[in-house]
Amino acid sequence: MPTTSEPPHEQPAAVRSAFDVAMWFSDRARVTGRRLQPMALQQLLFLVQAWYAAAHGGRALMPATFVAEETGPVEPNVHAAFSRGHPALDLELPLPVAAEAVLERVWKGFGTMTGEQLLRLTTALPAVRAAASRGRRAPIPLADIAGCLAEQVAATERTAPESPRLLRTQQGRTVRVAAWQPPAKPAAAD
Repeated sequence: MPTTSEPPHEQPAAVRSAFDVAMWFSDRARVTGRRLQPMALQQLLFLVQAWYAAAHGGRALMPATFVAEETGPVEPNVHAAFSRGHPALDLELPLPVAAEAVLERVWKGFGTMTGEQLLRLTTALPAVRAAASRGRRAPIPLADIAGCLAEQVAATERTAPESPRLLRTQQGRTVRVAAWQPPAKPAAAD
């Protein structure tokens, strides 16, 4: 367990691997009837890492190194593994509740965007531009990634109602669970 004095970049990531997150996005796209292009997957991975790090004090969602490429920020290991379709992977499911909540939020906010729209969004971020200026395959530091969406995350956290719990059905679908609220009694007639 990390101590409070550990810098965020030295704390363990929330999930076991970037592949767990990539497969979550891929499965979510499949369930919603959408084909997730490799470029869109890479941008979603970057955005979810940024969102999680911004929301959790700089801690990484997944142990991943993003680098600047001509096609925007890329996690090279996931990119190589998915280059010929879905790889067969031994995944660690279910994901932690906090990770799943951020994945849901990023999917809801960015999942309907095209690969080109996502690429325009990510390549405009200062952390990505700074790494790209250092050259192809320049790493993008986690602290810089965390700063990418810090303002957006802070604004969302201030206005978001308390998140319901996320659980999975036997088929693996994510469902939101909230406490039952009894219906209000009708007002007594005078």
